[in-house]
Amino acid sequence: MTTYDTIIAGGMVVDGTRAQRLRADVGIKDGQIAKIGRLRASDADEVLDADGMIVAPGHIDLHTHYDAQLFWDPYCTLSGWHGVTSIVIGNCGFGFAPVAPEDRDRAMLTMTRTEAIPFDAMAEGMPWDWVTYPEFLDAVDRTPKAVNMRSFFPLNPALNWVLGYERAKAGEMPTDEEHAQLKALLHEAMDVGAGGWSVQRLRDSNVQRDHDGNPMNTDVMPNETLFQLAEVLAERNQGFIQATFAPDPADETRTEHRRTYERLADISGRPVLFNVITPNAQRPEQHLKQIEWVESCRLRGLPIYGQAVTTDVGLAFTFEEWNLWDDMEAWREATLGTVEERLYKLADPARRPVLRDSESVAVTCPIADIVLLEASSPQYQRYAETRVGDIAADLGVHPVDAMLDIAVADNLAATFYASGSFNNPDHLVDLLNYQWALPGVSDGGAHTRFLTAGRWPTELLINGVRDREIISLEDAHWRMAGLPAQCAGFTDRGTLTPGQAADVIVYDLDSLAIGPSEKVHDMPAGEWRRVQRASGYQYVLVNGEITIQEDKETGTSPGRLLREQ
Repeated sequence: MTTYDTIIAGGMVVDGTRAQRLRADVGIKDGQIAKIGRLRASDADEVLDADGMIVAPGHIDLHTHYDAQLFWDPYCTLSGWHGVTSIVIGNCGFGFAPVAPEDRDRAMLTMTRTEAIPFDAMAEGMPWDWVTYPEFLDAVDRTPKAVNMRSFFPLNPALNWVLGYERAKAGEMPTDEEHAQLKALLHEAMDVGAGGWSVQRLRDSNVQRDHDGNPMNTDVMPNETLFQLAEVLAERNQGFIQATFAPDPADETRTEHRRTYERLADISGRPVLFNVITPNAQRPEQHLKQIEWVESCRLRGLPIYGQAVTTDVGLAFTFEEWNLWDDMEAWREATLGTVEERLYKLADPARRPVLRDSESVAVTCPIADIVLLEASSPQYQRYAETRVGDIAADLGVHPVDAMLDIAVADNLAATFYASGSFNNPDHLVDLLNYQWALPGVSDGGAHTRFLTAGRWPTELLINGVRDREIISLEDAHWRMAGLPAQCAGFTDRGTLTPGQAADVIVYDLDSLAIGPSEKVHDMPAGEWRRVQRASGYQYVLVNGEITIQEDKETGTSPGRLLREQ
């Protein structure tokens, strides 16, 4: 009998602990790291040549929305292509349990606008063989997976379950009995392995609305409910919290939000993930102030961690389903409804003045800086790859009119590109130089036709380590694996140390690359999405089994549901 199932031989080991890199072999046995050092090839059933490559722990993505996609995509792509071996689902308070059978359509509709996941794909691709949260986790457990998963207990469906849809949407204060029910549901969820709970609290600064354009129930829920649920984590001394709050509201609201975060951390004593630290070209000090606040919490012993957007989150979109200006009432109203209803409203000259006067820069560049990528209508094809502001100047109209005239002429199918609010290369330096900022925020599985931020680990290694040398490999892999594992309570993975799970990536740093944006029709019901693939990953191993080899899926499903212990 051989000593090891697999030896990864001759690579540069960066173990995710911030220890100095080491040229060594990695021995794997029974899905775990067995030994690191000089190992004999004859002691293994299989030897993987890692000469000239980096051997590191698989990336951990704490912010995804693969709650539906996991049922038809075992790799949870884009994440699985880009070296991610463990993900957390159920973020922002959104999820599909507990949900009664008669409420399933409403639960899916909730995700169609706020997270831009096609309804028909969810309806066809999800088995819906559960009602309660424990039954949902069992469904995830038995579904083939090429990545590991941990799930939050999402508050949106829980509020609907206890209060009813109308009362939850009205933000009513639960009675003492209803608070007890919510706490019992959370205890039940954590008894079967939930990693904690999650919530979105965007209030009025809300680009993530429900399918009807109104706030989510969690946006308007009372703080008292949050504090009572934090007590559950304190009682159990277990789990963590993820909360998405408005990034830079008015001063008085920002103070209230931060106090809420601080109380959640103080009451629970558990890690609280602040979403999101994000640069904004229109508010250049925003991310620095956020970092300053997170650091002040750390110095006071409050376990608040900021999740940072480290990708260039440009958005390719059409007005067939655009929703990311929902923080502006005029744009929200004009982009609600069917394609036919949107077409009528966006063509309506009576609406144009208020649309010209309403501009959101929460997640995109100004409208004049948006680029027309492609249009099929003959009169506008010549403007492909041109800024809307330049098109408007050539036509002698306002940029809003230029953009919407093109969209209407194309029956809303014209494709535009809005660069993200994160468009200054120096901002990446600020984010990576703060060692307690968690990189990523992929939103994987969400915004499927706009966003490809699941590429973030590859982009960080290229831009942050290889090309710009902002941080070392040792720091990068700690930030992408060791630190998120610590926050999420992954006690058995996140580093390459003996006894840990063998979630391992082997890649060529020099050849690491991100593919072009593609439209692929690989979702249920024939729905499409945008993707960007990775290259340079020689091997990805999950629990000791190869899931990616030479950037291609092997079709194995060794991923596990990581139930909180």
